[in-house]
Amino acid sequence: MNERLALKRMMAELQERIRGFPDVRKGKNVLYGVEEAGMAAFSVFFMQNASFLEHQRLMKEKKGRNNVEHLFGLQSTPSDNEIRDLLDPVNPEGLNGMYGWVFEELDRGQVLRGMRSYGNNLLVALDGTWYFSSKEIHCASCSSKELAGGSRLYFHSLITPVVVAPGNRHVIALEPEFILPQDGYEKQDCEMQAAKRWIGKHARRYAGKGVTILGDDLFSKQPYCQLLQDTHFHFILVCKPDSHPSLYETLDLLAHNGLIQSFSTRQWKGKQAEISTYRFAQQVPLRNGEDAILVNWCEILVTQEASGKQIYHNSFVTDFPLAETTVPAVIRDGRARWKVENENNNVLKTKGYHLEHNFGHGSQHLAALLLSLNLLAFLFHTVLDLVDEKYQKIRRILVKRKTFFHDLDALTRYLVFDTWDQLLDLMFESLQPDTS
Repeated sequence: MNERLALKRMMAELQERIRGFPDVRKGKNVLYGVEEAGMAAFSVFFMQNASFLEHQRLMKEKKGRNNVEHLFGLQSTPSDNEIRDLLDPVNPEGLNGMYGWVFEELDRGQVLRGMRSYGNNLLVALDGTWYFSSKEIHCASCSSKELAGGSRLYFHSLITPVVVAPGNRHVIALEPEFILPQDGYEKQDCEMQAAKRWIGKHARRYAGKGVTILGDDLFSKQPYCQLLQDTHFHFILVCKPDSHPSLYETLDLLAHNGLIQSFSTRQWKGKQAEISTYRFAQQVPLRNGEDAILVNWCEILVTQEASGKQIYHNSFVTDFPLAETTVPAVIRDGRARWKVENENNNVLKTKGYHLEHNFGHGSQHLAALLLSLNLLAFLFHTVLDLVDEKYQKIRRILVKRKTFFHDLDALTRYLVFDTWDQLLDLMFESLQPDTS
């Protein structure tokens, strides 16, 4: 195991960053610090148990010690309301360094090498999602929209960039970018502005590592593609005819003159043979006008050989040169964009992290900060599943995520562990078959 990515080390790094959170309270007569509030909130997300802190308070009363102290480094545990009050003024960008630290350690330890794809690049998929909504609770940072009947819905949303790889179930969360009310009223405008901010903030760290940005049709517009080129990112972006009429007029003209290259491949999927038909063209203008940048375009149509039934159809624009030998790999990477929804956002919403649950709204930054702590909890578990052999073996035996966290809850409710290694050792040894 990479010792720099051991859970104890990651916890220490997180605690150091939380220790730097500002404390805006006046006076020194305070029972709890912001550090206790931050780590206590993180513990709830890491354990996927909303009752974790309450269980540990009861354990402290009965045994004089508990797992919050030993596993999360807290001397005392604030109440839920105290946690919310202490964390509300804290800007979540104070946690951004944690995502970067984890990425650098994964890269240094060669863990990311197995996730590199076409062009030896890492694939970073960006997508927007909501993490809070209410018809009543709102703050200055809420976006809103009018509903039928004249009522108004308030919500928070963000861009969730993740490293993905075809055929790999793991996704690596990177720094989120929160969508702000001033980003616009239309969903597309809001996500685009947030995506541009993310590129501007993080290009220096990631572009030099060899990164291809993936995105849906929203992002395949000239200003964003130009920004990616200027910041030295590669890109593979969905590109639909309805939103790119000028581009597809050019493609139709090329096709009419026999200048669109095409080829097909055949492969078996179970008992059915599938035909993948590829088309591609190079150096076509992305939009109308003399200032249009030139992109390379490719398309895939997958049909069942026997019935001719369409299974999949999509098209992409990219800055990668295209040829018959490279188009399948480029399209394979472009299709991996869906992992940001299937392996990240949906897992966070439906597999115990309760992304859309209102853990606390506050009047300043609370909702966003709690969301970032939740993302970091998901990232920590992902890292352990990548680098910790004991954790991997436990998860292989306890196939369902829900079962794993149920066992964590039961063990930490009744037993006090001095270290995470002690807890994982007990789980691992107890799950081994009895050979006596």
